Amino acid sequence: MYKIQTLNNISIKGLERFTRDKYEVASEIGHPDAILLRSHKLAESEIPPSVKAIGRAGAGVNNVPVARMTELGIPVFNSPGANANAVKELVLAALLLGSRGIVQGINYVSSLTDLSDGQAMSKLLEQEKKRFRGQEIAGKTLGVIGLGSIGSRVARMALEMGMEVLGYDPALSVDAAWRLPSEVRKMENLQSLMAKSDFVTLHLPAIESTHHLVNAELLAAMKPDACLVNFAREEIVDSAAVADALSEGKLRLFITDFPTPVLIRNEKVILMPHIGASTQEAEDNCAVMAANQLMDFLENGNVVNSVNFPSLSLERTTPYRLAVVNKNVPKMLGSVLAVLADLEINVVDMLNKSRDDIAYNLIDIESPVTDEMLAGIKGIEGVINVRML
Repeated sequence: MYKIQTLNNISIKGLERFTRDKYEVASEIGHPDAILLRSHKLAESEIPPSVKAIGRAGAGVNNVPVARMTELGIPVFNSPGANANAVKELVLAALLLGSRGIVQGINYVSSLTDLSDGQAMSKLLEQEKKRFRGQEIAGKTLGVIGLGSIGSRVARMALEMGMEVLGYDPALSVDAAWRLPSEVRKMENLQSLMAKSDFVTLHLPAIESTHHLVNAELLAAMKPDACLVNFAREEIVDSAAVADALSEGKLRLFITDFPTPVLIRNEKVILMPHIGASTQEAEDNCAVMAANQLMDFLENGNVVNSVNFPSLSLERTTPYRLAVVNKNVPKMLGSVLAVLADLEINVVDMLNKSRDDIAYNLIDIESPVTDEMLAGIKGIEGVINVRML
C-alpha cells in the first residue's frame, strides 16, 4: 500500500486516480511515499525520510526545494501544459483589455451612483463613450517570448484573431517547434521583437537566466505605445523599471497577474490576483497529470515531466525491477551490473539516462530482488538510492 500526503486541496478528479486497493491518501499521514501539492511552500523539514517523489499540480516548482531533492535522489514532478488553455484564455482577455477602454468604461459607469434618471444616464453615456474608444487587436503585432506549451497556444490564438505574431525562445525544444504554427516569425533577439511589437506577452519559467529579464534596458527597446503582458512569473519583470517606463511615457500599459506594491494604483497598470490557472478545468488537469506521474513512478519507476530527473520510461518485461539513482560519474552502471553478475542475476532489459549531476537506471531482472542484492548496490560509492519495484 502506497501512502500519498496532500498539502493543498487537490482536485477530486486527481485524487480519484489513486485506486483504493493500492493507495492511501490523506493530508495527515505517517511515512508517506510521495507528497502531492499545489502552491504550499514546502520546507525541507516537512519532507519525511520515507518520501520517494514529490508531485506539483501546476507548472512552477519555486515552492519546492528542488536542489535538495536532487541530492537525495528524489524526483520532483510538475504538470506542464495542463493549465495552458486557462492561461491562454486569460492572455486573450488581457489583449482585449489592453486595446479597448473596457476597465475604464466599467469603472466610469460604476461611478454614476447619483444618477437616477434613465434617460439622462443614456444621454450622458452617449456623450462620454468616446473617452473609452480603443483599437482592435486584428492587424496588430504580438510578440511572444517563450514558445512552450502556453506560448505556442497563445501564438496560435493570436493568429486566429488576425494578429501578426513574432516569437522568441532560445531554448525551443523539438516538440515545441512542432506545435508552433509556421506563420509565427521567429526572432533572433529580444530587442528586435520588442521594437516591432504592439503587444508583448511573457511565457517563461522563473530561473536564474530569466530573473528581471524585462528590465530598463529591454523596456527602452519597446514602442512607447506598446502593452506588456506578464502571466508567467513575477520575477521575470523588474516592476520598478516598468513603473519608471510607464511614468516616462516609454510604455503605454502593463497587464500582469503578479501585483507588487510599486504598481498598485497606477492608472497605466491592470493587476490581477494570480488567477492565470484558476479554473476548475486547469486544476483538474494538473491534479490528474501529477497523480498519474506519481503512480507511474512509484509502481514502475518511470519518470515523465520531472524538473530534476531525466525522462525515462521502460515497459515492464519481468515482475522484478530495480530503480537506481546515482551520481553522474564514470563506471557507475558497470559497478551496479557487476553486483548483479556476482550474484548470477540475469538482466532482461535496462535503460540508463543522466541529467546534470545524477543518473537514473531501470533494470529488469529474471530473478526476485533479494536483500543481499539491494545491500550490494547500496554499498557502491556514488549510489544515492535504490528501490525494488
